[in-house]
Amino acid sequence: MQFSLRRLLWNLALPLTVGGLSALITRGSMEQYQQLNQPPLSPPGAVFPIVWTALFLLMGISTDRLGSRGHTPQWGSAWKIYGAQLLVNFLWPIFFFQLGWYLFAFFWLILLAVLVVWMIRRFYRLVPLAGWLQIPYLLWLLFAGYLNLGVYLLN
Repeated sequence: MQFSLRRLLWNLALPLTVGGLSALITRGSMEQYQQLNQPPLSPPGAVFPIVWTALFLLMGISTDRLGSRGHTPQWGSAWKIYGAQLLVNFLWPIFFFQLGWYLFAFFWLILLAVLVVWMIRRFYRLVPLAGWLQIPYLLWLLFAGYLNLGVYLLN
């Protein structure tokens, strides 16, 4: 399948919209986060939107690479996993920031990491580059898990 600007824009817009809606719902959360006792290595709040934007862009590029191979039954199951992890991703900041459920949010983040590993494996089988492009996301989730657990233990 050839390059499609329309497909690329759709694939970029989907994760950016999910992230944007989540940020809108939890606006002011970085100020709240800065007031919490934080574990060592906690970055300043300004880092989070930059990192998440980059990760959402990588997600979009990854899914575009996947979509460039055409629709197959395996492609459909990969997209379902992708959609599931986007939903879980969307809900995490609500649990953490809005509700203050730090321990629940930590276990929710573990669920998200498991879904992302599953997604990476599916993507990699179909288009190896699509899987590799998701690795920074997984690494950030592991770091976020450390931060989340640290906040739970320190607050």
